[in-house]
Amino acid sequence: MPAPTSPSPDPAPAPLVPLVPTPAQLAWQEDGLGVFFHVGVNTFAGLEWSDGTLDPAIFDPTDLDADDWVGTAASLGARYVVLTAKHHDGFCLWPTATTDYSVASSPWKDGGGDVVREVADACARHGLKLGLYLSPWDRHAPEYADPAAYDALYLAQLRELCTGYGELHELWFDGAGSAGREYDWEAIGALAAELQPGAMIFNMGPATIRWVGNEDGLASDPVEYVTTSADLNNYDADTIETAAPRYLPPECDVSLRRGWFWQEGEEPKSLPHLLAIHDRSIGLGANLLLNIPPDRRGRIDPADAARVAELAAALEARFGRPVAAETLEQQAGTVRAHLPAGTRFDHVEIRERLVEGQRVRAHRVRGADGALLAEGGTVGVRRIHRLDRAVDADELTIVLEGEGAVLEAVLVHDATGAPVPDLTGAGRASTEEPR
Repeated sequence: MPAPTSPSPDPAPAPLVPLVPTPAQLAWQEDGLGVFFHVGVNTFAGLEWSDGTLDPAIFDPTDLDADDWVGTAASLGARYVVLTAKHHDGFCLWPTATTDYSVASSPWKDGGGDVVREVADACARHGLKLGLYLSPWDRHAPEYADPAAYDALYLAQLRELCTGYGELHELWFDGAGSAGREYDWEAIGALAAELQPGAMIFNMGPATIRWVGNEDGLASDPVEYVTTSADLNNYDADTIETAAPRYLPPECDVSLRRGWFWQEGEEPKSLPHLLAIHDRSIGLGANLLLNIPPDRRGRIDPADAARVAELAAALEARFGRPVAAETLEQQAGTVRAHLPAGTRFDHVEIRERLVEGQRVRAHRVRGADGALLAEGGTVGVRRIHRLDRAVDADELTIVLEGEGAVLEAVLVHDATGAPVPDLTGAGRASTEEPR
């Protein structure tokens, strides 16, 4: 009788290889900053959400100027914009053939206007990329009660937007109102892939980017690019789950004001609050989508324009004169960044090489004397540390944790005298559904 043998040990699991971004995803991440434009019948009704019964005749801007909108975004350094082509109320900002609930039924330009066209043309003039928001939830369309009929209508609307306005950078599918509803995401994804293969798909269906999970514009460390879930909306605990991990970098959306649509009497957020949002979104490796809502004239409110100008000046003062490391020596998780002699700085910015996927799990930044200047978790497309005080150094040592982690660049900034970010006392977006 042969001697008994011990059971063979289970084979060691294969090492996990980080999922990598597509070139389009990486380009979107490198853009960093976008601007949202919420405008529609809600602007004129003083509402955040409406139920699809507002008279389209109330949409009547007296001086709509898309160059004012897009120029304001460009002045802030935004690389793309996203327009609410259709919000949850179902009112369409272009003359769609799918419904009469659109600008074609409004007195603006005697029914001959097209807000999407005007914004697309303004983006072309200012060199910004165009994204469009097409709400899946539609409170006006009678077809919504019949999923198959509504899917057909929605696909027709998406086809119009994907064929009529040039190259799109982002398609924004808001999850509000859609908990428990199944749309034909296979057909939606196929249409987007056919007509706008380079566009990022926000959060739902065949998503390539995801929502950060709040409407405050705030990410938290670590910012993970690979995930199996995403939050659906700001008003309940519903999530979107995937069977396998996907590379889905987050976008942080937040309004300059308390609400998303322009409302009389509201004021823009303070400059320190907006700077803190910047540092908790872009500064942590996420994208920031800042809403600047046009008013009832169809212009940017003067108070909002002034605050945007202040924000642009503050960002220029903080980050407008970067000093890049002249050389990077990288070996076994340690990076030595050599700066020009006599460099003074109070911000350190590090950028990870992402073509092989996100690999940095933690990092520490030390000065030439070995003193710890900053530390954190993920790095991603960019990580910005604001130091407690300015330092003078010609070398930094950055220790990385994460197999195969590599930095692409190290920059420092001297923001002495610039406005300081501060979330103290800042309000948070409501998690109660607007009525």
